[in-house]
Amino acid sequence: MERLKDKIALITGGGQGIGKAAAGVFAEEGAMVVVVDINETTGNKTTADIQSRGYKAYFIRSDVSINNDVKNLFRIIKKKFTGLHILYNNASIYLPGKDGRVVDIKEDIWDRVVAVNLKSIYLMCKHCIPLMIENGGGSIINTSSSAGVIGIPNCDAYTAPKGATIALTRSLAVEYGPHKIRVNCIAPAAVRSPMLDQSSLDDTQFDEKRFLTLRTPLRRYGEPEEIAQIAAFLASDESSYLNGAVIVADGGITVNGDLSKTND
Repeated sequence: MERLKDKIALITGGGQGIGKAAAGVFAEEGAMVVVVDINETTGNKTTADIQSRGYKAYFIRSDVSINNDVKNLFRIIKKKFTGLHILYNNASIYLPGKDGRVVDIKEDIWDRVVAVNLKSIYLMCKHCIPLMIENGGGSIINTSSSAGVIGIPNCDAYTAPKGATIALTRSLAVEYGPHKIRVNCIAPAAVRSPMLDQSSLDDTQFDEKRFLTLRTPLRRYGEPEEIAQIAAFLASDESSYLNGAVIVADGGITVNGDLSKTND
């Protein structure tokens, strides 16, 4: 369909998981994809995979939680490309075994999670928005989580920035809508990705069958490509009247009630 033809799209955390899937989908839709990741191995591999299929991609190594890295990233963008039309703030981390209740979390763990999951969005938008205004507008997609819309215990460092991401998305949508910049947010949950592998699936107390039967109305996990398609929609003109929206992509988990009496 080439919904993103001739667009320059930057995806943070593009080396694996949802970011990798989105990079592939955006490229198939005609975009020049700038893959950004702190991991050079995975970032280069994603880029090479896209190029091997005849699409356009370019890798830039960056720690998006560090201001100097982000400033340098946008110096490269300005030098190499005509501008930037799409920013997908996908990079996130979860630190199992280190995250937990707020009274137990070490300060350096709190700071690291907030830096990657929230400060990175601030830095990316700070340097990206002026460039988008010069281009006449654009689309910004932020990444929250089910943890941003419902209470989830024992991961307070993770939940805090995910809730803040939703609030920031709405503020940016109001502030920069007049500049033709749309800012929307995806809140995924239970998506098969490296982050999911790091979380509850490592818990010996976790009953996967019970979770899928009682908590997930669709009775399955989501796939990275399913979230990537939502991101492509938000990046494209098909979502031209969506601004400040939060799309909860979780198969119905966060609206689910007590299914303990379910027979199937």
